[in-house]
Amino acid sequence: MTASRPAPDMAHYVIDARTSRFTARAFAGGMLSALGHNPNIAIRNFSGEVNFDPAAPERASIRIEIVADSLEVTDEIKSKDRREMESTMHEEVLESGKYPTIVFAGTATSAEQIGEGRFRVSMQGSLSLRGVTGTLPLTAQVALNGDMLRGYGEFSILQSDYGIPLVSVAGGALKLKDELKFTFDIVARKQE
Repeated sequence: MTASRPAPDMAHYVIDARTSRFTARAFAGGMLSALGHNPNIAIRNFSGEVNFDPAAPERASIRIEIVADSLEVTDEIKSKDRREMESTMHEEVLESGKYPTIVFAGTATSAEQIGEGRFRVSMQGSLSLRGVTGTLPLTAQVALNGDMLRGYGEFSILQSDYGIPLVSVAGGALKLKDELKFTFDIVARKQE
């Protein structure tokens, strides 16, 4: 990843994936959805950077790169079922071999201070997933604590917006819905 250097008054932070949490959740639909499973997926391998100035939070920016084949199903299910779900996710849904990286880059469109060292930042970004780049707005709560920045929130995407086929089983009686919901709690550390 090429680091974009911030303006002199902007602090530059590097994401610490080990202490961050980034997850996705899919939802079952169809006639048999009551019997279905709403898979929880952990995003394990990602990196990125944030540029942020508490005196001008509306100038914030972020870039995150995710290694597509690092996504793992985290639910308590049989190993065989987990392997099958992950195989389908990487081979059919994400096509991880063909599209190894998922990228989000965003810039703030507005920001407000909501407390000491705490901000609500609305961003407009682009998400590149499975060879398609789409627009993705999101809002994050941002907290500063010394040399650490923490951003958290949630957003949703529609798989169909990125050309992702909706997975189904049992002749379509059980299938995943189009919406995926993401939750993030990102920790980044200031770089000099």
